[in-house]
Amino acid sequence: MSAAETVRAIRIREPGGPEVLEMTDIQLPPPAPGELRVRVITSGVNRADLLQRRGSYPPPPGFPEEIPGLEYAGLVEQVGPGCSIRRSGDRVMGVVAGGGYAEAINVRERETIRAPDGVDLEHAGAIPEVFVTAWDALFRQARLTAGESVLIHAVGSGVGTAAVQLALAVGARPVGTSRSPEKVERARELGLVLGVVGPDQWARSVMELTGDHGADVILDLVGAAYLEGNLEAMARGCRWIVVGVPGGAVGEIDLRRLMSRRVTLRGTVLRTRSPEEKVILARAFQDHVVPLFERGEIQPVVDTILPAEQAAVAHRRLEANDSFGKLLLRW
Repeated sequence: MSAAETVRAIRIREPGGPEVLEMTDIQLPPPAPGELRVRVITSGVNRADLLQRRGSYPPPPGFPEEIPGLEYAGLVEQVGPGCSIRRSGDRVMGVVAGGGYAEAINVRERETIRAPDGVDLEHAGAIPEVFVTAWDALFRQARLTAGESVLIHAVGSGVGTAAVQLALAVGARPVGTSRSPEKVERARELGLVLGVVGPDQWARSVMELTGDHGADVILDLVGAAYLEGNLEAMARGCRWIVVGVPGGAVGEIDLRRLMSRRVTLRGTVLRTRSPEEKVILARAFQDHVVPLFERGEIQPVVDTILPAEQAAVAHRRLEANDSFGKLLLRW
């Protein structure tokens, strides 16, 4: 049996600010049956990483509490017993529940996704978490279809920029909000139909754009701060799906307004899903979305690629909302 390998990783020394992130060495065991070892090229930086660093969002059992990171792109380096769909040298990417800030990781083979041909492997690190999240929320859950309007909050975020492109790919009309005029303008370059600078009056703008019809789907990446606006901007039969709550997790809502408009309200998260669910999602994403990248219909949106040693810088920028699209760590 192969011996454990020493690899570099970013460790959370203790709960706290970005300064608690430090480079360390960890022991990575050989891949278990059904696992691959992937040599990571880039790790994506996500808001869940910030919460884990602060000690408020621990990973599920079986994943390291001290090593953050929810996505990666890299090369298959070692194939464990029982694997059959990947080979050494394959370009892969994927979502993990933790431990992604490392130069090599062991992952379940069937949860890996083939990195798109024609997309630089460094940039592929900007795909898994945000595009899988947006695609699953918009189409597998909210059932967005051609001709419908979708309201995307935090449109300059990683999930927001992914959602704009995915909506356009099926003929839907993306409208979005952001606190930054600059981010709204950059989102328009991706095809955003209407961008509204929040936090006030955006609901009226959405209604005007849609002829008082409202949004057929709301992709809520803000949370409680936009509850009232969502109630004003939703169409009859609206599917409202909550993906993130940086604007607050608790708020009051008038259920009668949901009832009268026959609105479906649901929440979603990838991290805590069962391995079986993650396999199904990874396989479906590879079949239906990876080809869109290869045809040039959608693309990863990368703000900056930083050396892994500058993970604290990346966290500070994300906390300050000082990025458009994805921040990546290069190994």
